[in-house]
Amino acid sequence: MSEFVVSARKYRPLRFDDVVGQSHISHTLKNALKSDHLAHAFLFCGPRGVGKTTCARILAKLVNCENKTAEFEACNTCGPCKSFNENASFNIIELDAASNNGVENVRALTEQVRFPPQQGRYKVYIIDEVHMLSTAAFNAFLKTLEEPPPYAIFILATTEKQKIIPTILSRCQIYDFKRIQVADIAQHLKGICEKENIQAEPDALHIIAQKADGALRDALSIFDRIVSFSGKTLTYDDVISNLNILDYDYFFKTIDALMASDVASILLQFDQIQQKGFEADTFILGLAEHIRNLLVCKDSRTHMLLDAGEALTERYFQQAIITPISLLLTALNICNECDIHFKMARNKRLHVEMTLIKMTYIQYAVDLSKKSLLTESTEKKNLDLTATPPKQYEAPPQAIHKVAEKVELGKPIELEVKKGESTTVKPIIKKTSLLDSIHEEVSNNASLGKKEEELTLEKANQIINGYLKEIAGNDLVAIFQDAKISVTENKQFLVITVGSTLQKGILEEEPTLKPYFHQSIDNEKVYIRIDIDTSLKPINTDAPKPFVPLTDREKYQKMVEQNNVLETLRQKFDLRFDEN
Repeated sequence: MSEFVVSARKYRPLRFDDVVGQSHISHTLKNALKSDHLAHAFLFCGPRGVGKTTCARILAKLVNCENKTAEFEACNTCGPCKSFNENASFNIIELDAASNNGVENVRALTEQVRFPPQQGRYKVYIIDEVHMLSTAAFNAFLKTLEEPPPYAIFILATTEKQKIIPTILSRCQIYDFKRIQVADIAQHLKGICEKENIQAEPDALHIIAQKADGALRDALSIFDRIVSFSGKTLTYDDVISNLNILDYDYFFKTIDALMASDVASILLQFDQIQQKGFEADTFILGLAEHIRNLLVCKDSRTHMLLDAGEALTERYFQQAIITPISLLLTALNICNECDIHFKMARNKRLHVEMTLIKMTYIQYAVDLSKKSLLTESTEKKNLDLTATPPKQYEAPPQAIHKVAEKVELGKPIELEVKKGESTTVKPIIKKTSLLDSIHEEVSNNASLGKKEEELTLEKANQIINGYLKEIAGNDLVAIFQDAKISVTENKQFLVITVGSTLQKGILEEEPTLKPYFHQSIDNEKVYIRIDIDTSLKPINTDAPKPFVPLTDREKYQKMVEQNNVLETLRQKFDLRFDEN
């Protein structure tokens, strides 16, 4: 049976100084030990593989160490340290809350807390993935966590702090672990390679660190896999082929093709990427990241944001120098739009190819816009030069007097004009500006010469009468017959006074009244106003009388009036009315 131990366990830090990328946690805990301000409950939270459980184990070992060093690290020689290193310590109890998340498990833990440590000063309980405990288990754990015995220390670790109830959070000192930087992971892998006598390219280790996404444990797992694949020599090509990562060289070639506006080259390159089994969106996302890195290289203040190896960084700087920022910004915007609409596209390959074709014509569009701007500026300068006439030459009065004496009457006067001189230069004016000025002048003259028609009572009645003829047979005619027509003193409103709110509403909602009014008068500053005067309501003299039912005799009289034969028949048969 092989005795191989994975790197994540073999090189697990045993001292706070060996913890990678969490110096703020290590420094705080060491100072707490120095000043003897150690809390009874800790909560370590952060992403996976960043050292939460490792720091908890180091702290548990350090609090029981009997001979701490000057740097407050464990001595590894005392009894508690030796038992911890041999995994035989009874003072450190580790509990996985993912599989022990019930109330019974928590009650068993609280029973153990009652017994003091057999060796050492503290009994430390490390509960990993504490967010997996049930609500009942949390409630059962509250009292013990709030008031534990003086020899008990609880260290809780979780990747999802938001799932822990607030009453637990308020009883713990919370330490937030951060993702480990790519440079720190790469440096740690380099140290392991030196210890294991492995030859590794810096770019290869950098790719592994990037793939780990801030988790050192994941980086060590990937490192073991690559070592199993390539042996004692780790190359960049072996890493990208094993991890199925798209080579950066494709992105550099793509930018070179964009600079040359080479559509065929960039399409063939994309086809080669597809044949290697990479998804189209992976290429677009990688290209966007590459363009972002080039933009970062443009400014010396943002160089620190570039996350790449030494050789790759040099290539980025070389390409950033020759690539215009306008091309990079436009290409990044096109990549972003392609990524947004990628899932909705039915033909995803064609969608990406159209994106690449658009990007190849960016440089052509930029050059064309520069030429058009240069042409416009040149034409403007020429226009300014030609529109300014040179000063006309004016001869002194003495010379004019002498010439006049020599000229005889009746003979034509010949003036000598030197070549290159011009007596008068007419300014060149754009046709568009001339037409605009003519239109403006005509409109101003028309507005000045135009006289608005005055709204008088006679004109108002004329308009209303014309409108009534237009709507003959409409119910509105009856409203106008009872309405009163007037004009305000400022002659701005034609007032129609009606007798009820209902009539006013009908007139205001009538769509033909106001348009007809404005068409009938040549004045845009007059309007229609509808008022209410209840005294204008028509008085109905023929008010309906209350209904009174007719008697049988009255009904008979009505029938006789319509047909006299009924009375003859009544007399003939000697019929009488029943008065009851």
